[in-house]
Amino acid sequence: MYNSKEAKEKIFKKHGKSAQDTGSAEGQIALFTHRIQHLSAHLKNNQKDFNTERSLVRLVGKRRSLLDYLKSKDITRYRAIVKELGIRK
Repeated sequence: MYNSKEAKEKIFKKHGKSAQDTGSAEGQIALFTHRIQHLSAHLKNNQKDFNTERSLVRLVGKRRSLLDYLKSKDITRYRAIVKELGIRK
């Protein structure tokens, strides 16, 4: 599975404060980005999978709201995570 426990720990360890820090905005944004990339690759092969398309749109919205929150709280952390993950603004 693309979101195994080890994969999540690796994402949170890299982008959060620790592997157990699953609540930080940076960790959540990184996890959402990983899931978005996976769903986008799936949709390239399965254009008519509308349930996955809907899930993708919801994930992008969640990530956008977290990015907006982070931008309002700490602009340097926002700029760092956007640059690190290569997210378009």
